[in-house]
Amino acid sequence: MALTTIRIGYDSLPEELDCRQPEAVAADIKRALRAGGIAADASDLFGYIRVDLPAAQLAAARRVLAGMQLL
Repeated sequence: MALTTIRIGYDSLPEELDCRQPEAVAADIKRALRAGGIAADASDLFGYIRVDLPAAQLAAARRVLAGMQLL
C-alpha cells in the first residue's frame, strides 16, 4: 500500500485550534479523519502537524481537512 504525508504548519491553523497545544490538535485531526473512514495517523512535529495516510484516501482526507479549514 502506498502512503502519503500531509504537513500542516502551525501558522496555518485556524484560530479555534490552539497551536500552543499541538499534540491535542494532532489528536483532533486524527480523530476527524478516522471518523471519516480514513486510516490516518497524525503527530506533532517541530513546526508542523504530520498526517500519514494511504495514498488512495488522499481525496477523502482533503475533504475532511478542508471542512476543518486546514486546507
